[in-house]
Amino acid sequence: MEDVDLRRLRWRCRRGLLENDLVLERFLERHGRSLDDAGLAAFNELLALPDPELWDLVSGRRACDDRRLATIVAMLREA
Repeated sequence: MEDVDLRRLRWRCRRGLLENDLVLERFLERHGRSLDDAGLAAFNELLALPDPELWDLVSGRRACDDRRLATIVAMLREA
């Protein structure tokens, strides 16, 4: 991933919920450059969720039933 693309993605990760901000920032620091196309697509799909839904997935309050998103959700939980 190019630096410009990573900066744009980092900007999209700015959320209204501080907990999401922190997790997303850590995730990008650890995995941003290594995301493949499928991982990037899944991450973008997660970013489209409203803050409460995203936090429920990341915090484990809600199970991730979508196999396409499960790997990224697991990585977010580790962050």
